[in-house]
Amino acid sequence: MPKDTDFDLPPDDADERELLLGWLDFLRGAVLRNIEGVSEEDAHRRHEGKLLPLAGVVNHLIGVERRWIDGGMLGGPIVRAEEEFFPGPEISVADLTRAYRERAERTNRVVREFALDAPNARREGASLRWTLLHLINESARHAGHADATRELIDGATGE
Repeated sequence: MPKDTDFDLPPDDADERELLLGWLDFLRGAVLRNIEGVSEEDAHRRHEGKLLPLAGVVNHLIGVERRWIDGGMLGGPIVRAEEEFFPGPEISVADLTRAYRERAERTNRVVREFALDAPNARREGASLRWTLLHLINESARHAGHADATRELIDGATGE
């Protein structure tokens, strides 16, 4: 995953796996662009008790990738707690950003070890391809969520 905020759309000439990973990286970048530059207070604030805080969006997406890749593809434990949506102030934006980048690197590495039609260990009828598309969908939904939350914070809008 790129380290800066210049995330380009993936090239159309990539093979299927790299195209899917490219779109997932692009969406991760959209999420990160929304949390970068906000204060710790703003990153953890839940606006009007409705939208998730930006910190919660990032923390949740870390959990989503862990569950679907480490749990679903590798057969590890799957744990989901409501607390992942509302991380405490002891978890900084820098910590979340670093953890999300590390998770992305792990996910991408594991994805490159399997065939796209490899079965998901936890969901019958689901392949790695299906799992990647699910991660893209989940990331896209939450990138939009992060766009809305960031706009409420300071008026900044996503791309």
